[in-house]
Amino acid sequence: MSDIIHVLPDHIANQIAAGEVIQRPASVVKELVENAIDAGADSIQVVIKDAGRTLIQVIDNGKGMSETDARISFERHATSKIKSADDLFALHTMGFRGEALASIASIAQVELRTRRAEDEVGTLVEIAGSKVENQTSVSCPVGTNFAVKNIFFNVPARRKFLKSNAYEFNRIEDEFNRIALVYPQIEFQLIHDGQICVSLTKGSYKERINSTFKNIKNFNTHLFSINVDSSLAKIYGFVGKPETAKKTNDRQYFFVNGRFMKHRYFHKAVIQAFGNMLQPGTSPDYFIYFEMDPECIDVNIHPTKTEIKFENEQSIWPLVLSGVREGLGKFNITPTIDFDNEGAADIPVFAPRGGSSTIHAPKVEIDTTYNPFEQESHHTSAPSSYHKKSSSGWENLYEGFENSSWSPVEMTASSIEENDTPSGNDFAQGGIEPSFIQEDPEAIQGTLAMPTAENESVHQEYLQFKNKYILTPMKSGLICIDQNRAHVRILYDQYIERISQRQSASQQMLFPEIIELSEAETMILNDAMADLQYIGFDIAPFGKNTFSINGTPPNMESTSAKEYITHIIASLKEARLDFKSQITEQVALSMAKLSATPYGRTLDSNEMMYLVNNLFQSKDPNFTPDNKTIIKVFTTDEIEKGFR
Repeated sequence: MSDIIHVLPDHIANQIAAGEVIQRPASVVKELVENAIDAGADSIQVVIKDAGRTLIQVIDNGKGMSETDARISFERHATSKIKSADDLFALHTMGFRGEALASIASIAQVELRTRRAEDEVGTLVEIAGSKVENQTSVSCPVGTNFAVKNIFFNVPARRKFLKSNAYEFNRIEDEFNRIALVYPQIEFQLIHDGQICVSLTKGSYKERINSTFKNIKNFNTHLFSINVDSSLAKIYGFVGKPETAKKTNDRQYFFVNGRFMKHRYFHKAVIQAFGNMLQPGTSPDYFIYFEMDPECIDVNIHPTKTEIKFENEQSIWPLVLSGVREGLGKFNITPTIDFDNEGAADIPVFAPRGGSSTIHAPKVEIDTTYNPFEQESHHTSAPSSYHKKSSSGWENLYEGFENSSWSPVEMTASSIEENDTPSGNDFAQGGIEPSFIQEDPEAIQGTLAMPTAENESVHQEYLQFKNKYILTPMKSGLICIDQNRAHVRILYDQYIERISQRQSASQQMLFPEIIELSEAETMILNDAMADLQYIGFDIAPFGKNTFSINGTPPNMESTSAKEYITHIIASLKEARLDFKSQITEQVALSMAKLSATPYGRTLDSNEMMYLVNNLFQSKDPNFTPDNKTIIKVFTTDEIEKGFR
């Protein structure tokens, strides 16, 4: 029997490695920019076409490579970063495995132009699918120029499953920001389809953060600094104020020794430092940098190098906690009301006629003869607007009260003042009118007539518990309904119906709001534009990456239009969706969550009835669109068991 084990050819091994190292165009950007940083570049330009499908080009002014180095750099495990296993515990470079260029060359067409300062001419290397097609001398500036074309051209299955341009460019921008934020001493430029999306000059850490998120108004004023210096680590950076915390937050960055990392354990330390200053479910922005001995961390955990193990993780946790708390106390951070004064008219200081600047306090005149307990006719000096009500005959109001069989359920609909009947406009956001106003007096009082098999009316009572749940009895036990999730389900179904039927109703704003977005956010908004218009938003382009919000869904506060759009874009960005149906569902879900009645709000019986009636008209009343439980049933046996 012949041997069956054999060594794979290099081009197949490289494609297998590319499956882990190069997952999408953003991975190529990450690897090439990190190589440029390791080469000592202080100016890096990234050029993208078709979200990386057609071209990914990284140009730097680093030290360049010789002719031999340029050729051998595409071999597997060829690297200048380490020479022995001991070097893994003293890493000061971004890369070290020597797999990136070999993986890129195995699934794309690559052109490399590079030259060192001491060389008169540079080197051109052309590779496609791990096969060297050309190597020659060429005139080029000092540094390195990588051009990666037609990614996954020889792996059609991988190329086919690349997502939309908006999604892929969003990932590229994420990787770009993760590197740019930690190297403020380097100039960066990101160009997509011929347009400059990001241009960052050299500066401090705070200047780099502000430049990266310049589309957010006064972003740098919403940050406070932290600084902790200990024998274990030096921790510094910036954290967002409590009032800027959000439920979906993509501006949370940890960096260790110049490398981006994800760390849930340290994230909890940041959240815990705020205590009760954050709203439930929200988290603040933060940009926290760690400097520590490379021997105390291990970055060789995952091919993406975003998972890092710490030797003294439990000892560093309290340093993060105390650093954030110290920053909160040092800058007297407390939640404040942020008034938007942009565009507000200047109110001139009052100046009396005649040029006199002396302002006298107003004089208060008191009628010392006025006695409110005496007859009005005895004091003609009393204010004419005061009329003392007669106190005689009040006993007649309560005659026969004790013998009366009157009860609230016997009230008629006409006996209720029109002003006392809630319209529900502020309850059903987005122009969704409530359908609970009935002529039945029992319904007005919060009871629902539910006919049984014997055509007997059973009064269904509603009780709100903790301003969070609606409790109602049934024959076999007790139903508990989450009021917020119930309203999310109701609104979601109605938004989906609007979009599917292409119905649009918008309330025009008196003063349109202008919103500025990044290139990636603009692409996301364009993908969701039609759905937002059917929901009720009137949005029009207003320049490069700028839009004008001219109308909103009915009964939605126009002052929150920008916040709604920003939140929806953030949720789409975090969900990282591709298919149109998924984008539609996410838009409807985001709008439903923003518009639903919040926890802590007291509901009257009519509003509770509206929720229950409309919830059970849904096709899936038990769960929210994101699979959270809405209804919990406590059977009679379960309740009685608790008393045994």
